[in-house]
Amino acid sequence: MQREAAAIREQWLGRALSTQPTDRPAAEAAISALYRLIGLPPPRFHWVSSPLMALATVPPGARQSAENIDDWPLPAEFTSLKHRLSRELDCQVGWVHRPNEQLLRQQVLSSLNSSFNSAFLPPLLQAHSGVSWRYRTWYDTPYVAWLAHYDALHRAAGVPFSAGQHRRLALWTAVASACHWWWPGEQVCVVSERPVAVHTEVWGDDGEVRLHHADGPALRYGDGWDLYAWHGTQVPPWVLEDPAIDRIANEPNVEVRRCAIERLGWGPYIEQAGLRLVATAPDPGNPGFELRLYDMRRDTKVLLAINGSVERDGHRRRYGLTVPGFLKDPVDAAGWTYGLSAEQYSLLQRRT
Repeated sequence: MQREAAAIREQWLGRALSTQPTDRPAAEAAISALYRLIGLPPPRFHWVSSPLMALATVPPGARQSAENIDDWPLPAEFTSLKHRLSRELDCQVGWVHRPNEQLLRQQVLSSLNSSFNSAFLPPLLQAHSGVSWRYRTWYDTPYVAWLAHYDALHRAAGVPFSAGQHRRLALWTAVASACHWWWPGEQVCVVSERPVAVHTEVWGDDGEVRLHHADGPALRYGDGWDLYAWHGTQVPPWVLEDPAIDRIANEPNVEVRRCAIERLGWGPYIEQAGLRLVATAPDPGNPGFELRLYDMRRDTKVLLAINGSVERDGHRRRYGLTVPGFLKDPVDAAGWTYGLSAEQYSLLQRRT
């Protein structure tokens, strides 16, 4: 079952990451059918090139505008429609052997939700920064995680669904398979085209992905809107294109600064920034490797260490951690990052 669960998860993740052209007729037909399920006639459709454009202009003929999008009633209506179907399907799951249900929940639902939070939600929040969290919860509804979960329960665990339940699931699946994000209004439904490029990396034990691309935007749409990311952290373009020492020094955001240093490389950064080596010591938490402590600023030092676990490419990542300036011993500094004393850190079998 574990192998089948992983295959189902990858199939649905592929839908979410797809850069294939949208199937407008299929998307409009499925969304229209969902409108009928909440008692409304099919809407007019307003297609946009990216999520950034979705709320930037008022669709022709729409009463709603981006300024009052929190008052749009239909996202809540469709979310309730989804929840009613989920409750019905959950009633069918009770007889499944509990370890199997837990395995599917972890490897499919939880994994895809983690990917959503890491790879899919950040661009939406950037594009719609003025929208309240109440409206942002709509994005859980068209995302594939809940559909993949019930698909896995049916296909891998044999949970039976009625013909009516299958039909409703098929409508949500058709939308997820045909287009990108969508925003339902009373008269007009706004639908976004898919991105033209998506770059991710696997970072979790259950196939979770996050945005990452070292050589350009991790996410790019046909209208030119894009997003740069370094191992899941959203960064400005200069971090990847020109991580110069002066820019790093002037960057107020600690995470962006860390990403820029990693992009440049800790060795070149230390050399170009002229950091003074304070002390070195064997790493008791990672036998065979060394800890190096450098002065960074008057009240800050940086501890350079080697990751205790091997990356997916077979290498061990070198990374730096900022520590308080009063620390003078690398082992003390390593213990401080774990909330431990040097003696306690030295007793660790191996850190990760």
